[in-house]
Amino acid sequence: MAVVEELIRTENNESLSFGNYKLSKKSKADNYEFGGDLYKVKTFQEITKLERNGMFVYESVPGTAVSQFHVTGSGVDFQVEGPKDAQITLELEDQAEYKVYVDGADAGTMKTNLGGKLSLSVELNEGTPVAVKIEKIG
Repeated sequence: MAVVEELIRTENNESLSFGNYKLSKKSKADNYEFGGDLYKVKTFQEITKLERNGMFVYESVPGTAVSQFHVTGSGVDFQVEGPKDAQITLELEDQAEYKVYVDGADAGTMKTNLGGKLSLSVELNEGTPVAVKIEKIG
């Protein structure tokens, strides 16, 4: 996997890829249509952020490249790559419990807050994508 030169794109399997952590200057792509929604991505070395219809979806510090980002009724799964470990925050269902998997390994159970935010740390090495899967429990 590599950075997304066009900042955001639709993949053949109806998932999204976005982010370019190699940019030294903040860049954004706005009003990207996907699945009837409008997406906006802001990305560079320090942060990558994705919004859907003006609402928060994904954020990583530092910036990352995300591929195969797929939201389901019960969670989300994607691959992430970056030059160093990243703190990732996702918007999910309010006060729900989720099972988290990182590179196929069980990373435990996490509960979202009132705003539906779930944060996790992912160990990253440039050039090596890491699979993240988050599934709602119950």
